[in-house]
Amino acid sequence: MFRATSPTDGRTSGFTIIEVLIALAIVAVSVVAIGSVMSTNVRGVRSLEQHVTLMQTIRSIMATELPSHAKIGIGTWSGRTNDHQWRIDVGPMGEEWDASGSDVAWIPALVRIQVRSPSGAVTDLRTVRLMHGPSQQ
Repeated sequence: MFRATSPTDGRTSGFTIIEVLIALAIVAVSVVAIGSVMSTNVRGVRSLEQHVTLMQTIRSIMATELPSHAKIGIGTWSGRTNDHQWRIDVGPMGEEWDASGSDVAWIPALVRIQVRSPSGAVTDLRTVRLMHGPSQQ
């Protein structure tokens, strides 16, 4: 006579406790790895947003606060814009650009713009701007 057996009868039906624990460990490691990648991405995005904000502030300061070519001179300016502290230092380009005693209309000046965000991040931009020579001032 035939004896009817169901697929769930016997030792091969289902998972053993070891197999379930291994599967859970693999899932847990995967979840932790995904969480680590997500937190790294969030930090990277936050850092990028902060950098973009600082660069936009520098661009705004260069457009509104930096004197024009005709009015720029050696000196320091500072202030606040949108909770960002800024400082502009204008100085001679270097000793090799010393034009004292000569009849030069324009000389290069080193312009350093430093911006500090409310969170404490600092960026420093250096550029060159022409200013009137000593005989023109």
